[in-house]
Amino acid sequence: MSRKNKKDDGLDTETTIVDMNVEGFKWYNPTVKKQKKPSDEPRTVRHSVSRKEYWQMVRGAFAAIMPFVLIVLVVFGVLGLLAYLWLG
Repeated sequence: MSRKNKKDDGLDTETTIVDMNVEGFKWYNPTVKKQKKPSDEPRTVRHSVSRKEYWQMVRGAFAAIMPFVLIVLVVFGVLGLLAYLWLG
């Protein structure tokens, strides 16, 4: 199969997430030296968020979870009402 007929599916098969040269594995090779890459360095970039942006994020989080909280409260209320009518 030729290279130009092959579709590029966007799957990156060349990026290493974790070094698999670990002692105890059958493919462990102690002679391989680990190379330090710029991506291995810890990230120290901090993004400052203003007070207004912070509260907008908090309000957004509450707005996202509020429907679930309301559904749970309604279900418990209906179950409580049914239990009251059934046992009362």
